Amino acid sequence: MAATGAQRAPGGFRTHLEALGRAQKPSLNTAAYSRLVNRPAGRVVAAAAHTLGLRPNQVTALSATLSAAGLLVLALVEPRWWTGIVVAVLLAAGYVLDSSDGQLARLRGGGTRSGEWLDHTIDCFKTASLHLAVLVSWHRFGPATDGWLLVPLGFEVVAVVTYFGLILMPTLRPSSTVSPVAVQENPLRKWALLPMDYGAQCWMFVLLGFGAVFQWTYALVFVCNAAALVVALRKWWRELRALDGPS
Repeated sequence: MAATGAQRAPGGFRTHLEALGRAQKPSLNTAAYSRLVNRPAGRVVAAAAHTLGLRPNQVTALSATLSAAGLLVLALVEPRWWTGIVVAVLLAAGYVLDSSDGQLARLRGGGTRSGEWLDHTIDCFKTASLHLAVLVSWHRFGPATDGWLLVPLGFEVVAVVTYFGLILMPTLRPSSTVSPVAVQENPLRKWALLPMDYGAQCWMFVLLGFGAVFQWTYALVFVCNAAALVVALRKWWRELRALDGPS
């Protein structure tokens, strides 16, 4: 999310990092990777970017560049042990910066509608492109059987529909002026959500050069995401029907 033209907050890197730590939003319903790795790393990058005088849109653009580079390597370079590492690092680094732009906007005094639009649009491109890149890679370099190509096609549908639902549902829920009630979270939930976490998915590509190991890992993650979408769709439908009231 981009920021207004507000002046940079006084202080250096440590001051900015501490300010972000105090302002960090609750992490309920967030997978372990995003909660324990990506968000803290994003804070560090945001504090450093603010110290250097960078703007949120610049961080967003760099995030998009790293993600696009990872997708191009995935689609166009024959899988080897080292290409998997390159893809995973580029995608994961892009995801860290995706977490940084909004935090940088907070340090600079708040975000803008155009910045939020840019952030979500790039996220949509990334969501819609990742599994197409896997599809292109498998079509060009294997697996040997065409049936495997149905897996990234299915994953593409699941990822896009999930992203659409996550973006749409907050706009359909009524705004509430009541302070949120503290919720006791199951400590295992953040680990159970790992297969659905984009950041964790980035690192499965370290297996890209190991043939069947990557194929079956990718297929298993797809099944987990498809099952999670079925559960989410049912939950969202029942929630909205309850809000509609008797018909």
